[in-house]
Amino acid sequence: MGSPFTIIFYSSDSTKASLIAEECFKLVDSFVFIYSDYIDSSELSKISASAGKVNSSMAVSPAMFDILLQAQWAYKKSEGAFDITIGPLSKFWRRQRKAKEFPGNEAVQQLRKLIGFNKLSLDTTHKKVMLLQDGMKLDLGGIAQGYIAQKVIDFLTAAHIQQALVNASGDIVMSNAPPASAGWTVGINLPESMDELLPRTLTMHNKAVTTSGDAYQYIEHKGKRYSHIIDPRTGYGVTSQRNVTAIADDGTTADWLATACSILPVKKALQLATSLHAEVLIAEFKKGKFVYHSTKGFQAYWKHTVQ
Repeated sequence: MGSPFTIIFYSSDSTKASLIAEECFKLVDSFVFIYSDYIDSSELSKISASAGKVNSSMAVSPAMFDILLQAQWAYKKSEGAFDITIGPLSKFWRRQRKAKEFPGNEAVQQLRKLIGFNKLSLDTTHKKVMLLQDGMKLDLGGIAQGYIAQKVIDFLTAAHIQQALVNASGDIVMSNAPPASAGWTVGINLPESMDELLPRTLTMHNKAVTTSGDAYQYIEHKGKRYSHIIDPRTGYGVTSQRNVTAIADDGTTADWLATACSILPVKKALQLATSLHAEVLIAEFKKGKFVYHSTKGFQAYWKHTVQ
């Protein structure tokens, strides 16, 4: 899906480890050919290509239907902040960032008319999907990487690999701690920085963690930075200078929650995380200073100081 994917695990048998690693990446590839919008022949691309056509209801794979149901739940819980029907806008802004061109508002608002989960029909009886309006596109980029990372950890656990970490381009899922360790150490980058980390790191195990921000993908216009994370309510990338780190019990939730909390006001973001029994840290850069907001339980993971 256009991103690096790393698997770390411990095994006493190198031959077994090599075979298991190969199976893991085969599993990853199988999901990519379902969820990627970079591949024209993927299941996701075929669904998007059917948008608005007569009798376009499509039977989909169990993996596709499962992630669509989870995305629907995320949409409801986030009050629309997380919306996989954002596809027309995300593809549009992807092109604009590459061309370094800032579009006119009319073009953005025309695409916004194609957005909305009410335009996506899910038939739970027959496991069918239909996009009701011509031009619609789905974008699973804010949920699929965490979902896939979780599936790989589940596969490793079933293969009796108990100490593992999967990193899908920053969407991290882990099982038990490494040998002789209290947990996996995870760093968090400063808002709008690719290289500098916050002065403390996370120590954790049997959890998932994702950090969302605009350090890598953004476009600037008239002195304002617009993130690749698009607010469905405006059609534009969010402009708050913030990083959001979400900790949850599973990779799917951590992934979409970090996106939703990047869009929602801080108070609502913290309330959403608490309602999901998840933890969130929001690091903002305001008036030349870093300001931090977090759920109460986040401090339990905030262990080590970077030397």
